[in-house]
Amino acid sequence: MIFKEEKMMVQEIKIGKSTVQTTKLGLGTNKVGGHNLFQNLNDQDGYDVVRKALDSGIKLLDTAYIYGEGRSEEIIGEVIQNYDRSKIVIATKAAQDPQNNNQINNEPAFLKQAVKDALKRLQTAYIDIFYIHFPDNKTPKNEAVAALNELKQAGLIRAVGVSNFTPEQIKEANIDGLVDIVEDHYNLVHRQIEKTEWPYLKQNKIAFVPYFPLASGLLTGRYTLNDYEKFADDYSKVEFETIINALAITQKIADRHSATVTQTILAWYITNPNIAVVIPGARNQQQAAGNVEALNVTLSEAEFQQIDKAFADFKNK
Repeated sequence: MIFKEEKMMVQEIKIGKSTVQTTKLGLGTNKVGGHNLFQNLNDQDGYDVVRKALDSGIKLLDTAYIYGEGRSEEIIGEVIQNYDRSKIVIATKAAQDPQNNNQINNEPAFLKQAVKDALKRLQTAYIDIFYIHFPDNKTPKNEAVAALNELKQAGLIRAVGVSNFTPEQIKEANIDGLVDIVEDHYNLVHRQIEKTEWPYLKQNKIAFVPYFPLASGLLTGRYTLNDYEKFADDYSKVEFETIINALAITQKIADRHSATVTQTILAWYITNPNIAVVIPGARNQQQAAGNVEALNVTLSEAEFQQIDKAFADFKNK
């Protein structure tokens, strides 16, 4: 199904000094070519997922070197040859050094080479957002970001990002005001960065993108209290019961919109003004198409607050 752009809520998002046009829903592509991360992946499914997302009006594709050690980028690079590149926002990441058993590396020379390598795999002249995927334990973060800023000034990347950085590391990276965007682990059952990161990001006009928005499937609504053992390493029984009860509340809201719990949870992120773009993944076309439907779920302020309150206990987790 092809959605009209007005229904897709295409908007301009300010990322540092750059402005990109995108929907608030993108596509996370760790299941596109990520054979080292997931079992039983099929490359053809990866091609189909990316095409389905683009054909449905999705603008932003989020990938990384470590997703298949370049394979995800290669698949995306092949697919976008048949699309208008100017209407696609590509975000990718690097930190794992293939010359050193994928050890984390933030050295300026490595990052510059990583960008050049990604450009080749993506078959593009520029990358819209380039993130340092993980911090290493030795490189000054502002020096790492300064190296990427040089490439930004040269037109090879359009926005500089950091991912998985602590609040202190984000501040160090942004000493010179060069960080445009932060990507980090955030969802309705993992909310502590609302207090530890968001105030600084807002003050410094740094955009925010969450990953794991569906908490590895927990927030899709397909689990019951009987499934606790699957999540016992991450949540107490009391916490898990709170999640199941909150999802029951979400289900009632979803029913009013003729939507799924997954789509309604994604709609909550889309509605949240602190989030630039949400990037759920998809293993196949059906999942990609289902995620896109979240853009047709318009939550009222009361519904947004009801979901927020249902998961409020996780603001410290």
